Amino acid sequence: MSIAKELASLFRRDLARLGKQIASFPGDEALWTRLPGAPNAAGNLALHIEGNLREFVGRQLGGLAYTRNRELEFNAQGMSKEKIVGRIEDLIATIPSVVEQLSPQQMETEYPQVVLDAPMSTAKFLIHLYGHLNWHLGQIDTLRRGLMS
Repeated sequence: MSIAKELASLFRRDLARLGKQIASFPGDEALWTRLPGAPNAAGNLALHIEGNLREFVGRQLGGLAYTRNRELEFNAQGMSKEKIVGRIEDLIATIPSVVEQLSPQQMETEYPQVVLDAPMSTAKFLIHLYGHLNWHLGQIDTLRRGLMS
């Protein structure tokens, strides 16, 4: 199996986990609650993951139309669990497919934008994005557990 197909499988699995995490919150209001010491609410982190993947995978690599509003990702409030889960389901249908279709040559090619202060291969940047998804997924799990205790 190619690295693109393996990464696509991991993105699909962990985006599904993100959807389950969001659906597990006790109510819509809980998604927007900021716990002491946590600068972001779970809803904002979910929107940030969405914006990040739609921009860096969907638009940059897949050519899908998208205009990112990073400020809104961190300032939005009050969206329902169902709406966020629906947006995540759309990501599951989109992002892994883009990754899966990348050829070995595309994976070795330099990512089209310098994002982290230095050029890197598309494969390396996708691995970074996968780690970023899981970092925030862990934060969302911690916030959910903190709100339910």
